[in-house]
Amino acid sequence: MSTIDLLREAIRAKLPDLDMVLAWGGDDPLRASPLFIRTESDLENLAAPHLYVSNLAVNLYSLRSKKIGLVVKGCDSRSVIQLLKEGLIARPSLYIFGLPCEGVVDAAKINREIPDAGRATGLAVRSGRVMVQTPENEHILDLDAVLADRCLRCRYPNPLIYDQLIGEAIPVGEIPDLYQDLDEFEALSLDARHDFWMETMRRCVRCYACRNACPLCVCKAHCVADSREPHWLTLETNVSQKWFFQVLHSMHLAGRCTECGECERACPMGLPILLMRRKLNREIRELFGYEAGLDLMTTPPLSTFSIEEENIAEREL
Repeated sequence: MSTIDLLREAIRAKLPDLDMVLAWGGDDPLRASPLFIRTESDLENLAAPHLYVSNLAVNLYSLRSKKIGLVVKGCDSRSVIQLLKEGLIARPSLYIFGLPCEGVVDAAKINREIPDAGRATGLAVRSGRVMVQTPENEHILDLDAVLADRCLRCRYPNPLIYDQLIGEAIPVGEIPDLYQDLDEFEALSLDARHDFWMETMRRCVRCYACRNACPLCVCKAHCVADSREPHWLTLETNVSQKWFFQVLHSMHLAGRCTECGECERACPMGLPILLMRRKLNREIRELFGYEAGLDLMTTPPLSTFSIEEENIAEREL
């Protein structure tokens, strides 16, 4: 049986015990949307695994009163673990279908490679190639050329938490350089980095799509961007206020961000805001030896206290 058939049968068997199952579906050959499965007939709308781009964990906090089934890839499972560690969702109310992932395609990259991709009628992935069918042609692309950026540095192709694994686990290959892009950015002068972010912030429209797409940003109703007591931010759209919001947002996610990339994917202006989160993640990793969403037993370093940190020579400062 194919992966999608195995997933369909697993969900069908468990569906009577759940209020709904969150998966991916739709009839767009290049993109899948969140699919809320409540009846067996909804299973016919499941999309192909290479389209499972979005992180469905963003829905869990708002549905925490329900008995939910959730399909997760490796990167998604890290968000689930982090939500559980922070007590934002409860494990008994969640049934997890783990799905080993060979990578998901980025529709924007396909559109750049194929001029008529908007008219695509089908997509298939075989042997490291992506076949995109349009009314006139079949286009063949290298899978690596159109994978989502996060897939190119993925270390966890298999879910880290699940109740049922769909198919076989994927062997983990060579660990990629996680922060090569960050090293290249930090090699720039201080002035060049400042100019980069100021120019980036000029393009920001303060739509808060980055915040709304983040699985860990559960306090949207009390966000500093909207709060008037205390009044942290104005409603002005100048560069300083946009920059202030993005810095606050990144600090709010320090030690919590799982680098799922949803903030950057949701941004209508294509801003490289994940770079900020990744900078803080590297600092947390180097100072505290901690990465978000890897296991349920460790305590996030910013949620605890030590008189003296091993990697911070406080007495020598």
